[in-house]
This record gives sequence, C-alpha cells and structure tokens, in this order.
Amino acid sequence: MRLKGIRLVGFRGYEREVFIGFEDLTAFVGRNDVGKSSVLDALGVFLEEPSCKIDSRDACVRCSHKQVRIACVFDDLPDDLVLDATASTSLAEEGLLNADGDLEIVKVIDCSLKTPKAQVFAVADHPMDPNRGSLLLMKNPDLKKLADESGVPKAVNRASNVDLRRGIREANQYSMVSAEIPLDKEDAKRVWDQLSQHLPLFALFRADRPSKDSDSEVQEPMAAAIDDALAELQDQLDEIQNTVRAHAMDVATRTIEKLREIDPSLAGGLSPVFTSDPKWKGVFKLSIDDDEGIPLNKRGSGVRRLMLIAFFQAEAERRRLQAGRKSIIYAVEEPEASQHPENQRRLISALTELSEQLGVQVVLTTHVPALAEMLPTSGVRHLTADASGSPVVEEGGEDVLERIADELGVHPDSRVKVIVCVEGPNDVKCLEHLSACLHEDDNTLPDLAARRDVVMIPLGGSTLKDWVNKHYLASFNRPEVHIYDRDSAVPPKYQADADAVNARGDGSIAFLTKKRELENYLHEDAILRSLGVAVSVDDSSSIPERVAEAIHAQSSARTPWPQLDDQRKKEKASRAKRRLNDEAASVMTIDLMKARGAHGEMVEWMRAVEAALR
Repeated sequence: MRLKGIRLVGFRGYEREVFIGFEDLTAFVGRNDVGKSSVLDALGVFLEEPSCKIDSRDACVRCSHKQVRIACVFDDLPDDLVLDATASTSLAEEGLLNADGDLEIVKVIDCSLKTPKAQVFAVADHPMDPNRGSLLLMKNPDLKKLADESGVPKAVNRASNVDLRRGIREANQYSMVSAEIPLDKEDAKRVWDQLSQHLPLFALFRADRPSKDSDSEVQEPMAAAIDDALAELQDQLDEIQNTVRAHAMDVATRTIEKLREIDPSLAGGLSPVFTSDPKWKGVFKLSIDDDEGIPLNKRGSGVRRLMLIAFFQAEAERRRLQAGRKSIIYAVEEPEASQHPENQRRLISALTELSEQLGVQVVLTTHVPALAEMLPTSGVRHLTADASGSPVVEEGGEDVLERIADELGVHPDSRVKVIVCVEGPNDVKCLEHLSACLHEDDNTLPDLAARRDVVMIPLGGSTLKDWVNKHYLASFNRPEVHIYDRDSAVPPKYQADADAVNARGDGSIAFLTKKRELENYLHEDAILRSLGVAVSVDDSSSIPERVAEAIHAQSSARTPWPQLDDQRKKEKASRAKRRLNDEAASVMTIDLMKARGAHGEMVEWMRAVEAALR
C-alpha cells in the first residue's frame, strides 16, 4: 500500500481540517514551528510508530473538543481479502473504497481520556441496507435471515458471511452511501486486521535524535547483525558448548574425588551442575571505528548524525522484513542538520534514490535554502501559518513555488549567459562528466560543471532550483542549447521540438543524439571498470536495461531476470541508468570516446555552447 495523502483536524496546531498529498518523495518546507514535524508525528500515530505516542496534550488547544481525527488515504491496494476459510472478497466488492477508488481510513482519538483511545473507520461509498445498515457489521444469523428475506438462492453457502453478503447485494441492488464504517466488530474488524498487515511501516528519524554509537538506535541494527551471525553458527556454537561442558564437568568431577579423599564428609553431597547456558549474544560487542581506530563517539557531530541515518535505514529495513511488510515510509526531520553542504547534497541524492525504489516513500522537513533547492518540485509542500496561527499547506503551482523561492532565498544565478536544456537529471550528470573530460583534453571547450555562466536545466522532473532558473531565466533572453535523446521512435520523439528551437533565429540551437541516448556514448570498458559488469554497447539498444540484467545476474538473485515483474525490472533499470550517467561517465577518457564514435559529436555540442557564450 502506498500513502496518497493525510487529512488532519484537531491535532496540535491543526485546528481546521487540512488535506496533504504525498508523492514518492515529499518535502515539507517552511519556517520553524509552522507544523512540519506535527505532520510526521501524526503519521507516526496513525501507523503506530513506537516513538509516536499520542497523549491528551496533542489535542488542539483552540478546539472546544478533545477529539483528534487522523485520516490516511492509500492506493496500490491488495487485490483480495480472505475473511473466512471458504471465500475471498475485495475492498471494492465490500464497498470500502472512497469516491476516488482509494482506501481512506480515519482514526478518531478521544484525548479527553487519561489514556487516549482510538476508533477506526473506513470512509467509503458503501452499500447500506435501509433497515439494518452495513452488512459488514452483521452477524451470521442476521445475514442468513436477511438472505432468506431477500430471496438469495439456497445454493449460496450460508456458513460464509462473504457469500451471504454477495448474494444479498446482488438481490437488493443497494445504492451507495457516503459513510464512515466502523472497523471494530464482525467482518469489518477482520478486514481491518488484514489491512493492518498491508500498511506501510513508518520509520521516523527526528531532528534532535542523539548520535552516539552506544545509543539503542545505533545498537539495534548492529545487535541484529550479531543475532543473524549467531543463528547461522548455532550448530558450531552447540558443539563448542558441549565440548566446554564436558571438559569442565571432567575437571569438577575429579576435584570432588580429590576432596572425598581428603574429607569424605565434605564431598558426600557435592555434584557438578551448570547453572545456566552461555549467553553468546552478550559475548560480542560491536562498535564502529575508522581506519585509525577512532570510535564514532569521538567523531564530529555531522559524521555521527550521517552514520546514524544509515543505521536508521538499516534498522527500519530490518523491521519491515521482519514484519513482512511490502512498503515503508522513511521520514527524516532536517537532514541538513550538522552537515557540510557537500554532505547535504549527497544525502539528498541518496534519499532521492531511496524514494525511487519499489514500495519506498521518503518524507523530509527543512527550512534551509541549500537543501530546498535540490528537492523535486512535484513533492514540495509549503507550510505557513495564518493570522490565527493555524497551519496552511500549499502544493503545486508556479505561485506557490515562487513564494517558497522568495521565502527561502533561492534565486537564479544572474551570471548565466547560456542555458543548456536536457531531458532529465541523469543527462545533467552525464554531460558534466563528459564535458570535464573534453575540457581536460582541449581547454577551449567548456567544463559545464565548473562554468558559472552556464546553467543546465532538465526539462522533465526539475528541482526547485531548476524551476527557479527556468522560470526567471526565460525572460532574460539568453541563448539556449538543447540536447535531446533520439530514443527508438521513428520519427524521433523530440524532432518537432528541436526543429522549433532551430527555427527561432535567436542564437539557440538544438541537437538530437545520433545514438539512442547518452548511455550509448559510454564505452563498455568504462562500465566494466565502474560497475563491475561486462556488457556490449551499441548505438540502438537500451544500455540501462542490459546493465541492470547483468548486475542482477551477478548478484546471484533467487529470481531469474525473465521472471521479474515489469515494475521490478523498471526499478533496476532506473538505478542502472543513474549509475551509468554518474559512475561510468566519470571514468570515460578521450580514447574511449573516440572508440565509441562519440568524440566528434560531443565536441560539436560543446562548441555550440562555447559559441553561445561569446
């Protein structure tokens, strides 16, 4: 199940109802104390994260009541629910989906109690019997009676509530009513018990979390590693235990015999007994030291926090696998804390890649411009407070992005003379590496990453910084150099766009790659050196798919590549594409470019950029 959105009312500062949509990567941007952390805590309360316990003080102080409502909307739902031994059903068949066809579950929490208590409801377009209400809440005898009254055929299994409800619905053709269906009794409770096992696991990394390798948060994944190793070696450990036991018993027995020789009365009641079995887990203590033996505790706060985030991910993944969950939501408060700007970029890049994995969503909070400008615009949520102090959440639209940019101070670079337009972020990274290689061989060609008068903008999937540049530079009347992949379509997908740019007459120019895409310009030696797999590279094949398959085979995965589903293949190919454009492109040389027949074409692109700079 995938989180699509959350609806809050009465929780902390959220006096009035607010709905917030979620993407695979969602970032809450805003000043301090506007409700960013409250959204994460509300998610934690709903998904029962152990560190998110609700108490009476979580109820909004401006509300006359002490009732908190937290509703989560999910898609990517399970196809079937087995409620009894004889029949399966579905959320759609039981009328448990909302008007949009999604699963919407609301937890209503009474915070007037010393220990707040939650009731769970499904917000749904539901078939209601005019006299008896929801069929899901009826017991089997009542369903049998209603089935007989409705003329349900006797062939329908009277022992199965699922079959009875199906027959009753078919006989009566109930109209759908928007309602909140309590999930606390009869088959409704069975539905919720099953759905609870499909909910995403929620893991929250707080901004003020401690960062020592002796903390329990750090020790848990390391202890799990020790547990796994001990489990694998249990037979050997048992053998060691038996050998030690036999040796010790022999020594003890001989000692008692010697004592009997000295004083039989003292040795008469003595016998050797092991009082407990060895605790192997307590024997091993694992910490993290660097090459010079310096422990994590003695490193800088930024390093400790970065290491702790890695531990947090490892432990969350262990919990997900242990619980058998297919999806997980990683929530990280202020990942920029204590981090050098370069580490901030690396961390955001890592979290972005994490969010692209199947079944993974990432949620962040920040109020730092350097971090915010790296975030995908589709997932940015702007939080402010209205005159009464209630949180206001805005998403999408150029006016919202412009307010975020102005509030955080994300501005375009006024030094820009040329705009290089490509399809996506991977193309940016690849061209930065390849242009650096070309520049090293011929310094008259621009190094795109080093030039401050050149901005590269991916036209698809832009970050906030890309949007700012694209939005503001559009009126600067700067020449543009467009480089688009030819791909495999005939005619090329972007042929018309390239023709339109070339027809402008303002110094802008567009190129279509002669090969399929930028990955086809990489040499197989560079791929082998950087990624460790041997693949053949030609001008027309999908190299990311070819590399993904080779990496999968090399990993000795249990499921062969042909048997993977399309989504899993797509995910692996996406990861391979990212690595190709960064790791493989970074080890390309002029000789390898020439061997691939790429050198002349790339020089032509860089000459066009250089000409536009004049």
